[in-house]
Amino acid sequence: MSVAEAVPGGAADATPLTAYVGLGSNLGDSVEELRVAAALLDGLGGRTVRSSLYRTAPVGGPPGQDDYLNAVVGILEPRLGPRELLEKLLSLEASRGRVRVERWGPRVLDLDLLAYGQTSIDDPLMTVPHPRMHHRAFVLAPLCEIAPGWRHPDIGKSACELLELLPPTRIERTTSSW
Repeated sequence: MSVAEAVPGGAADATPLTAYVGLGSNLGDSVEELRVAAALLDGLGGRTVRSSLYRTAPVGGPPGQDDYLNAVVGILEPRLGPRELLEKLLSLEASRGRVRVERWGPRVLDLDLLAYGQTSIDDPLMTVPHPRMHHRAFVLAPLCEIAPGWRHPDIGKSACELLELLPPTRIERTTSSW
């Protein structure tokens, strides 16, 4: 289901403010970790929309990591502002056992605030939209699935258009239910 379909009337122009959160995991029971995280995100807005789960190779980080499961959740009409939402995401990661040891290393749960409507923030505490999202198929494919009409506020292209600009990469939409 796309964000437009989740809104009564379904019109794209009626889409409420939506925060998009990227979810990832490659340690432990990744499907369960993402399921729990998505359930915790459900209480942060009026409604949530989930993408499918995607299996992808690790990007950066140490060699030998397991594949990741990735998804995007849209939080319609978030109850928190962008900074408070980011703090909540970091808290949820920690509550699920996330320990930040090395950059792009394996993790039980990774939650990234990808976008907050059409808001642009670039300060020492946060950057929204996520500064690397337009380079990552594992973000753009699930975002394109649930929000094909969302446009990057700084670049002006949709998630689907940005995905088409990327070189081919291994990304597999799974049939796992969550």
